[in-house]
Amino acid sequence: MKQSLFAKHALLGDGWAKNVRLSWNMNGDLTIVQAEAIALPHEVQQGYVLPGMINLHSHAFQRAMAGMTEIAGAGPDSFWTWRDLMYRYALHITPAQMQAIAAQLYAECLRHGYTAVCEFHYLHRAPDGAFYANMAETAERVIGAANATGIGISMLPVLYSHADFNDQPLRSDQRRFSTDVEQILQLIQQLESSRNAQVEIGVAPHSLRAANVGQIRALVAALPKTRPIHIHIAEQEREVDACLAASGKRPVELLLETQQLDQRWCLVHATHLNPAEVAGIAASGAVAGICTSTEGNLGDGFFPLPDYIAAQGQFGIGSDSHVSHSPIEELRWLEYGQRLRLQGRNIAQVAGQRRVGDFLWQACLQGGAKASGRQVGQLAVGKRADLLILDDQHPNLQDLPAAEVLNTWIFAGNDNLVRDVIVGGKLVVQAGRHVEQERIQREYVACMRELRRL
Repeated sequence: MKQSLFAKHALLGDGWAKNVRLSWNMNGDLTIVQAEAIALPHEVQQGYVLPGMINLHSHAFQRAMAGMTEIAGAGPDSFWTWRDLMYRYALHITPAQMQAIAAQLYAECLRHGYTAVCEFHYLHRAPDGAFYANMAETAERVIGAANATGIGISMLPVLYSHADFNDQPLRSDQRRFSTDVEQILQLIQQLESSRNAQVEIGVAPHSLRAANVGQIRALVAALPKTRPIHIHIAEQEREVDACLAASGKRPVELLLETQQLDQRWCLVHATHLNPAEVAGIAASGAVAGICTSTEGNLGDGFFPLPDYIAAQGQFGIGSDSHVSHSPIEELRWLEYGQRLRLQGRNIAQVAGQRRVGDFLWQACLQGGAKASGRQVGQLAVGKRADLLILDDQHPNLQDLPAAEVLNTWIFAGNDNLVRDVIVGGKLVVQAGRHVEQERIQREYVACMRELRRL
């Protein structure tokens, strides 16, 4: 395709601009972002163009489980009963199936407006608990799915050494996750050749339950200084209580006291926080990773969003277990959850931006870009040419002032208003369909037939 487009309205870092020419080089980096330009006779004018969203937390293999765990057990159901089901499912997936599932997921994410993903990847070993002959087999399969679909990826190999606080040994059903610091560093080294403008390699200590503070400190010290670091933290009240019992401190409190948090860090599911922890995360420069569709599905609780915004904390969104693939649903329920909790309206806003949709989209672009460790999240020279072109002929958007677009898209209706998607300068979604949709779906359906026989 051509290496430029002309937008009647484009969302730049400081808001909507008119008549914007966007051009990019062969590597997929933006080279021209010119507002108030004059369209040339040969240029097709697009209506509304904005940066693609970053999905800052994904467990790709869980896409195949979506909808399969909504059956009540004999007793009360919780995150912990869901986790047991997930472990049993994870024991059976092959590397080829993992790639097919990830490709289906990433194509769906692209069609709904995500152009980058942070993959929190912990299925490293074979079902019997041994490493594959190629230690990086499964991570390479997931990166292969990202490359095939066109989505940008930050691959985060997960350190997972313990079943619980106090270095409890892993359970049998966690054997595919087992890694120590040396093994994770070896994995990262094997993946180095995959790094390019579309692929970054970071790391993810799974949680304070699964990796102790000494391991985390050693891993971070050995990691190249620009790489992203993600961790699950304080997702469940039971986790907070267990951390208190083991260390005398709450999870975020312990993390802040034992690690040098900075803008490379993303704290995923930092749900159960006290005021000091809210202030501590915000002051550190770390990003809070909020996954509202999964957190709602699992009954985790509500992130303290207004307090965190007041502390000028940075945040982003992720689809996590993939019960949803839409950034719109994540943002809508991030705001609606707060409205239900506080019995108020228009919660996510600041003095300089009272439009809730605009504030959420721009804030999550910034937080997601930081969490990815990649040059994404903004239409600016030097950033990746990751663009969403909305369907300006849809009744919800037709003849709509640009200032109303994000609020309308996020809070009105359920139609997918993403028409075309460009990632790294390449067209990957056209007229609402992924360019490889038929092949990807065919391989995914075959994969699911195999898994359902288990």
